[in-house]
Amino acid sequence: MSKFLNVLLLVLFFNFSGNAQDLFKGFEHLFSTPRDYVVYRTISEIKIDGKPDEASWQHAPWTDFFRDIEGENKPLPKFQTRAKMIWNEQNLYILAELEEPHVWAYYDQHDQIVFHENDFEVFIDPTRDTHNYFEFEVNAQNTLFDLFLPKPYRNGGGADIPWNAIGFQSAVWVDGTLNDPSDTDKGWTVEMSIPFAALKSDSHAGSAPLDGQLWKMNFSRVQWQTEIVDGKYHKMKDPVTNNYLNEDNWVWSQQGLIDMHYPERWGLVLFSENKVNGEKVSFQLPKEEKWAKYLWLSYYKQHEFKRENGKFATLLSELQLNKTIETEDGKTWQLRMEARDEKFTVFMEDEKGNERIVIDQEGLIKWNK
Repeated sequence: MSKFLNVLLLVLFFNFSGNAQDLFKGFEHLFSTPRDYVVYRTISEIKIDGKPDEASWQHAPWTDFFRDIEGENKPLPKFQTRAKMIWNEQNLYILAELEEPHVWAYYDQHDQIVFHENDFEVFIDPTRDTHNYFEFEVNAQNTLFDLFLPKPYRNGGGADIPWNAIGFQSAVWVDGTLNDPSDTDKGWTVEMSIPFAALKSDSHAGSAPLDGQLWKMNFSRVQWQTEIVDGKYHKMKDPVTNNYLNEDNWVWSQQGLIDMHYPERWGLVLFSENKVNGEKVSFQLPKEEKWAKYLWLSYYKQHEFKRENGKFATLLSELQLNKTIETEDGKTWQLRMEARDEKFTVFMEDEKGNERIVIDQEGLIKWNK
């Protein structure tokens, strides 16, 4: 190969790489690779008592330790948190271990907003379309706040707080003493049993997942700064504004911003029929998740455009997007947009018309083959 051709290829490579990077410039924090986890089948009965004594729990792998919600550029959490999962035909089981030198919680009524105290939270989107998802929050008193969201708050969704997860069970075990500032604790463990039948919505039948099925999920830990007054824990306030100091948010799969209600940013959970003590399964990021990032880029750009201009763009060129996209796997796609002032739909279709991914102004994403 001639020296000239070598130089030309290098120039083309760096130009292509630069263009690919420029495409996501300003949105990089929303496109980190999500965490993944393989959930295996139980090999024993599970007693919900907050203690992972059963053989199933002993064989189940831990997640990575949680990180700051905004990502790796933020300081590491002060206390470690991790979780694990198993399942059978009826239930998804979740166990979380939270390091905590002062375990406290005072809310003790169902559906009190327990994230106003320290808590552990679970988010589940069984269809991966970012709509019709479920949230479960538990504090160290084992008080449950469960809710259903037809769509994220950012898209005008509201929380259905009266919704209850029928059959949900949880238990908390404290390694120390609850609400006792006079000693130092080691932490607390929360164990949950979530019936698949409870996770029913317009888009999900509430049935158990199939072998190899993927869900979007995330875990969050809310941690407040406290002080001790008259023998009780109190959240600390800013002496100037008298507002509570901001809480820490530590998560399994980083969101990239301080908002758990970006379901597209959640981790990916693969259900396997293999027993938890049996053969392990290798997780592979699905191609549609890799491809969908271009639609999410169009979604973020459209909403940024509307914030600046009062309406959505009607042309891809207004968003600095091309009509043709070549993804990392060498596949070529056509990008097409239909838009009016208050609505838009972006279509991503392969050259043969065999595959299509679609997103709209509410972030509802669908794909078909």
